[in-house]
This record gives sequence, structure tokens and C-alpha cells, in this order.
Amino acid sequence: MPTTSSGSTKQTVATPRSSASALSSSSPSGHDPGVDVARERSEQVTREGEPAVLPIHPSGAGEIRVGTASWTDPTMTVPGVFYPTGTDTAEERLGFYAGRFPVVEVDATYYALPSARTAELWVDRTPPDFTFDIKAHALMTGQPTETKRLPKVLREELPEDVRTKPRIYGKQLPAELLDEFWRLFREGLQPLRESGQLGAVFLQYPRWFFTSSENRAAIVEARDRLEGIPVAVEFRNATWFNEKNVDRTLRFLQDNHLPFVMIDGPQGFKSSVPPLDWVTSEDLAVVRFHGRRAETWEARGVPTVERFRYLYGTDELKEWVPRIERASKAARETHVLMNNCYANYGATNAREIARLLADLELGES
Repeated sequence: MPTTSSGSTKQTVATPRSSASALSSSSPSGHDPGVDVARERSEQVTREGEPAVLPIHPSGAGEIRVGTASWTDPTMTVPGVFYPTGTDTAEERLGFYAGRFPVVEVDATYYALPSARTAELWVDRTPPDFTFDIKAHALMTGQPTETKRLPKVLREELPEDVRTKPRIYGKQLPAELLDEFWRLFREGLQPLRESGQLGAVFLQYPRWFFTSSENRAAIVEARDRLEGIPVAVEFRNATWFNEKNVDRTLRFLQDNHLPFVMIDGPQGFKSSVPPLDWVTSEDLAVVRFHGRRAETWEARGVPTVERFRYLYGTDELKEWVPRIERASKAARETHVLMNNCYANYGATNAREIARLLADLELGES
């Protein structure tokens, strides 16, 4: 039942000064101490002979999978930061990552439609029980995309006054092209569906997507257009959770069996979502950690990686352990994803919270 509570061999990677030193030169603050400190923390919770974070099975609960919201961020792929020196190809990096975490979030699909051929390669390069969560394309959640990023087959059919625009919205596409756009998205994920490695599509709505009957209908329409592909819903607008609307939002998600994406992020902004531990579907619960870097959260012109450049402290992660435990008792599967993907920060925090959750599995206090 849904809950409404608020709530192998160990490998040490060398860090060549020529590659990772620039990422280690940040100020030694508690939440941005640099890659060397993050690596030391990761090694402290990596038990000898157990480099992989395995799916976690607390007693009387569903499975918990922990990973990061990227494996290809440029600050993460600097040699010696997360990947060993010499791990240079896409195949090598995904293989290395999948040998250490059981789930990953794919964010590239927000910018470009997924490719069935690429998905086939992902299947070939990962274990059969590895899971891919997929971020919905921008046009699927009312956000703009660069026109040039659309497949040529779609661009050529756009009305001329739309085709020449640098950015477009889904509502600007003729109905038949919009249908084809959704079909191509589904088609690109088909290899993952067939292999059983597709987790869910994350419908992440923008900060201007406020609560309304029209927007609730848009969420249901997006779910229906995905034709059975599991989804989860993330909000970035506080109106969904104010005193007037919070109960309505909960009921809407529950009634439509839509998993609510729980988030940890900066508070006090119009785009802030409170750290609720709602489980609104018995199939899936999702938790995403964005860091708590308030000074960059709504700042304009800040690179994405800087917005989320935040290494959680252990005490901050511990706040979520009982929430995730409750979620895992209400859903068959829970995905915990670190979106603070600057360098090795996300991977370090993923390993740390996985250790805390694994201790629950072992019955340790």
C-alpha cells in the first residue's frame, strides 16, 4: 500500500596530476573538497574484495538499486577521477561502471531521441540484470529543444516557419509529427524493454509547470503515449506541494499509479520540492539527490555540472536512510540516484549511501 509519510577485487584508481589535479584544486569546504577527498571517502566504505554495489534486499522490503545520474559527464571521465587511466572508450567506461553499480540514469535522452542501435550496445556491454532509467526528452515535458537535434526525418517535415527557429516546443509540431516523435522515442528504447533492462522513464517537469487540471492531464497523456513503459514523475514547482494543493497532488499520483520522484535539493525556492517520502505506486519508488548548493540552484548561466557540484556529508545521507527503508517496504523496487555528478562526487555518495542501506540488509545498526 502507498505510504504518505513525510517524509571481484577492490581496485584503487591512481590520480595522475596531469589529468585530475585541476579537479582537486577546489576550496577545501565540507561540500566541495575535491576528488582526492571524495576518493578517500569512497575507499573507506568499500569493503575488501567487494568493489561492486549490489542490489540491496532489506528484510521484509523490496529491492533497492543505487547508482548515479550519469556515467559520461566530462568531469567524471577525466582519467583517474572515477575511471582508471586507460579506460577511454564508451564500451570500457560503461563496462567499468556496470561492474560497480546496478543502475544508471541516462540523461542524454533529454536532449536527443534515443537510438535503438545505441540501446543495443548498452545491452551488449552490461550484465543482464543491470538497469537503465531514462530521462524523458524535453519535448515530452513541455520544455524546448534545439531544432537541429531533432532527427532529420522530423526536421524536414516541419513547417518552414518552425524549421528555421533555433528552439521549438512540442506544441509547435503538427499532430502527426508529434505522434511520430513519441513513436521514435519508444522505438529507441525497445532493445532495453526486450532485454528487461529498462527501468522507468523520468518525466521531469520544469519550474514553470505549476499545478493545474491542464497540467495533470498532460502528465497522464505523457504516461499514455509511452504505451506501457514505466514512468516516474518529478516536479520542479513548489505549487504542487503548498498547503492548498499537497493532498490533491498525492491523490492524483496515487489514483493514476504514477511513482513520485522523491528529491533532496535546496529549499526555499519557487522550484523547491520538500523532501517527502511519498510512495505512490507499489511497483517503483525513486529518490534523486541533487545536492544542496543553494547559490547555484536557480542561478542563470551556470553549467549543469556546477549547479550540482556538491558532496553530501554522511549525516546528510543518513537523513534519507529511514525514508528509503520505508519506501522499499511499500514498493517492489526502489531506485536511488545521485545527480551530483561533478567528478567522483556522485559515485562516492552512491557508494556511501549504499553501504548505509546494506547495513540495514545485514541487520547492523
